[in-house]
Amino acid sequence: MEIFNCPNCNSLFVMTKFRDVCDACYKEEEAQYDKVYAYIRKKINRTAFMMQVVKDTGVEETLIIKFVKTGKLWISQFPNLGIPCEKCGTHIKSGRLCGECSDSLRTDLKTFENEEKRLTEIQGNDKKNTYYMKEDQKG
Repeated sequence: MEIFNCPNCNSLFVMTKFRDVCDACYKEEEAQYDKVYAYIRKKINRTAFMMQVVKDTGVEETLIIKFVKTGKLWISQFPNLGIPCEKCGTHIKSGRLCGECSDSLRTDLKTFENEEKRLTEIQGNDKKNTYYMKEDQKG
C-alpha cells in the first residue's frame, strides 16, 4: 500500500489501480464526466469538436482527454473528439502517437540499431587485427 499526494488538491491518499486522485477529487471528476457525457450523448452534440465540448460544458480539455485515455469515453462513438499525439499534438483517435510521429520514431530506432551494429562490428574488427608479441626471454 503506497500513499501519494493527490495531483489535483495535494491531499494524501492511497493510490489504486483504478484511481489516481483522492476520493474528493474522484467524485468531482465523476461529476465532470457526467456533465460531458450528458452533453455529447445528445444527438445534436455527437459531432462536436473538443473545443466546443470544453466551451459548452466548462470541463477542462485535459480531463476530457483523461476520460478518453481511460476508456470512459469512446472516440468511436464521438467522431470529432480526439486526443493529442504526445509528440506533435495532432488529434488522433487512439494510441499515443500519430502515424507520422510513429513512423519517424521507427525510422530513428532502426537508424540507432544499425549504428549500434556497425559500432559492434568495428570493435570486433579491432580485436581481430590486434597482434601480440612475446617478449624475448633472456635466460
